[in-house]
Amino acid sequence: MRWLTAICVIARTAGIAMPAARPVAARPTADQALQALEWRLLKRVRECVRDYGMIGPGETVAVAASGGKDSNALIYLLREMSARRLLGKDSFDLRAVHLDQKQPGHDPTPLVKWVRGLGIPFDLVEEDTYSIVVEKTAPTKSYCGLCSRLRRGILYTHTQQIGAQRLALGHHRDDALETLLLNMVHQGTMKAMPARYVASRGVDVIRPLMYCAEDDLREYATRLEFPILPCNLCGSQPAGKPSQRQGAKQLLHFLDAFGGDGEDVRENMLRALSDVRPSHLLDRDLRGACGLDPCTGEPVDDRAARIFRAPGGDDDELGIRR
Repeated sequence: MRWLTAICVIARTAGIAMPAARPVAARPTADQALQALEWRLLKRVRECVRDYGMIGPGETVAVAASGGKDSNALIYLLREMSARRLLGKDSFDLRAVHLDQKQPGHDPTPLVKWVRGLGIPFDLVEEDTYSIVVEKTAPTKSYCGLCSRLRRGILYTHTQQIGAQRLALGHHRDDALETLLLNMVHQGTMKAMPARYVASRGVDVIRPLMYCAEDDLREYATRLEFPILPCNLCGSQPAGKPSQRQGAKQLLHFLDAFGGDGEDVRENMLRALSDVRPSHLLDRDLRGACGLDPCTGEPVDDRAARIFRAPGGDDDELGIRR
């Protein structure tokens, strides 16, 4: 840089005005980056909660606390939403529920201390589902399906016992997209995860993280150093067993690359789940339920006014040749 200094000296001597140096934009500090990440997640959660009317003033929400990054982030974000009154002037109550499934080596102590340190009541429910899953699962199948069904049933029962109005689960956007792909590929159905549903026994189940990206949740959990409990059941799965969920994750990564630069494929896919065009699908029962003619897709009553999209041109724009 000596040559630049020499030029500046010569210029000043000759009375030549040098252009003012451009101010260098300050890089965000670690704290600022964390605040931006947290606020992005809080806005997404608030939007999802409002869109589906998930939480009312003064209600008690039981949060399924598995000890993973997603459920820990859900606990922390809901606590912040209530404390900051982000849903209005009234707050709501949280109650964390952890199911000890008696997996070998499982120790919920770090999670218990962390949640209670946040000032949130913590329920530890003990039920040996580990032995049942290992015994009932065929050698070529994954433990996850039966394990999740048993776990949800126990959580439904406990939610009713404590009188909570909602049960919050930590599934996020990427979980929903993976489930959509799995059902399309392996089951032949177009079905993802609902943001809110009522279980068969009447429990109102919500998924406030449905608009949140997994990468954001992972970064958030890492930055705030949430206590993460490993799933020893998944870790005990015999080597070489296929994981359809992992395959769906890989397919999503492929679709990310397929989308090209600057295109958020996963956001587009999430948006697609909220913008369904029955007139352009093949489900005749769905067409009829939406007020469309099951065969032609033409509107036959007023229910179709909001969803009908006249065919023609869309296929050509996508480069599809009939």
